[in-house]
Amino acid sequence: MAGPRDLVWYTSYGSNTHSGRLARYLGGGRPAGGALTHPGCRDRGPARASAPVELDGVVYFATESLVWTGGRAFYDPDAPGRVLARAHLVTTQQFSDIAAQEMYGRPGGDLDLTEVLRTGRAVLGPGRYQRLICPGTLDGHPLITFTAPWSLTDVAWNAPSEAYVRHLCAGLLEAGAWTPAAVAEYVASRPGAAGTWTPSAVAALTGP
Repeated sequence: MAGPRDLVWYTSYGSNTHSGRLARYLGGGRPAGGALTHPGCRDRGPARASAPVELDGVVYFATESLVWTGGRAFYDPDAPGRVLARAHLVTTQQFSDIAAQEMYGRPGGDLDLTEVLRTGRAVLGPGRYQRLICPGTLDGHPLITFTAPWSLTDVAWNAPSEAYVRHLCAGLLEAGAWTPAAVAEYVASRPGAAGTWTPSAVAALTGP
């Protein structure tokens, strides 16, 4: 079982790719364009590093966010495709507190990462972000993300809001591995976004 000060790469594929949005989960506060104020982590320090990563699977948008309105991003690791993501190096305690806030809970308890570190998968409960995935390691630390216990085809898709798309694009561009055109094409083609968002509409959010 990982200790609270052990380091993991929190691997974000949604709005938390953006360091400014992630800072509100780490240090508390309301993100730009968001409707809720987050309490922050017990350890309010910044991520120690961030890195672009690509994962097997598909990101899609579904349910309805209380923070942004519109759909939230979810990750199906078993669907064929490619995911653009950004990994943030944080303590396991910070990872636990981020996960709690994603479920609109209060930070305070440490997740048991034993199973996900051993097998690559763990389901902690029925909640929308209570399935843990470890797709590998980076620089000696595990990559871990959370998603829904359901799959891409088990839920109705829902287009994300402008604020959500803006944070997602900003975070992927901050990572420095993909061009604005590639990010716009990627986001607009995600299930739930496709048909509502076009590459040109997404690209318009990434300018100055």
